[in-house]
Amino acid sequence: MLGGTFDPVHLGHLRSAVELLEVLELDRIHMVPAKVPPLRGTPQVTPEERLALLRLGIGDTPGLIADPRELERDGPSYSADTLASLRSEYGSQARLVMALGHDAFLRLADWHLPQRLFELAHLVVIDRPDFEAPLPAALAELIEGREVDNPRALMQRPAGSLLRLALPTRMAISATEIRQRLAADRSVRFLLPEAVEARILANLLYHCR
Repeated sequence: MLGGTFDPVHLGHLRSAVELLEVLELDRIHMVPAKVPPLRGTPQVTPEERLALLRLGIGDTPGLIADPRELERDGPSYSADTLASLRSEYGSQARLVMALGHDAFLRLADWHLPQRLFELAHLVVIDRPDFEAPLPAALAELIEGREVDNPRALMQRPAGSLLRLALPTRMAISATEIRQRLAADRSVRFLLPEAVEARILANLLYHCR
């Protein structure tokens, strides 16, 4: 599972998903747009439109799934609920992984039922160059004894471990920067899949002119 607002989905999101598939030897990745993200402001674009953009971005890429389950659920988009749904779907012995970026990881102790996440899945943190900075005390306590250092060790059991992973291609693309560029009528070429860019421009999303 790779969740997020995908506001909008960009090549950094998609390339990370492909590399996670390869590095972790996963069967598939559910890319799950949040309907109501609990720890950030409401996205500018509707959940349905963000899902449509995600589907366009994924296209026919093997192993990537645009998963609408958080849009079909009422209330905040809690990852614990999404993982519980996936666990019910795949069974108790499946190796489930939730991937998240380093910035989100630093706030993990503030998430809804953070211990429950480890009961349901492994967590994989997509690291950035300064990931060795000290962790907040509550986060260090949450992950104590859970960290492994390679994908093989991660997959020894269905859930409960943490792997910090530097992906081969770390594309420094920011959805915030893309939204700002669109609002200012500046080019976003080569930051988004062409089909995503075309739909955004055609529908004047993010206040394009």
